[in-house]
Amino acid sequence: MIDKDDKIILVIEDEIPLQEAIKRKLDDHSFKVVTARKVEQALNLLLELERVDVIWLDHYLLGEKNGLDFIIEVKNNKKWKKIPVFVVSNTASADKVKSYISFGVDKYYVKADFKLGDIIEDIKKQLKSVD
Repeated sequence: MIDKDDKIILVIEDEIPLQEAIKRKLDDHSFKVVTARKVEQALNLLLELERVDVIWLDHYLLGEKNGLDFIIEVKNNKKWKKIPVFVVSNTASADKVKSYISFGVDKYYVKADFKLGDIIEDIKKQLKSVD
């Protein structure tokens, strides 16, 4: 059961072991976590859920659409465009990062350069600044 004080994070990650590790770590920090592996699944969850407080997004996803396609849809939707988005990906070409930032992503992380705990701390700071 989700109550009004719970912080809900939508994790969009196609690698199941990594998705499960992220979910466990977020659970340990008292977040309510919903997960998706494809852009279409994530968009459906956004439609179904009353609210999402943060989106954790991988660039490479199953299906035809990638993380940037998802961001474009989210940031062009009045209901969703203010949801903070943290991209956590395997690669970070300058052009890719610039594209994500230009569409309103809050932060872009390269998985190999950051621990899950560090990213979660940044998410907590972001949520405190919004409260």
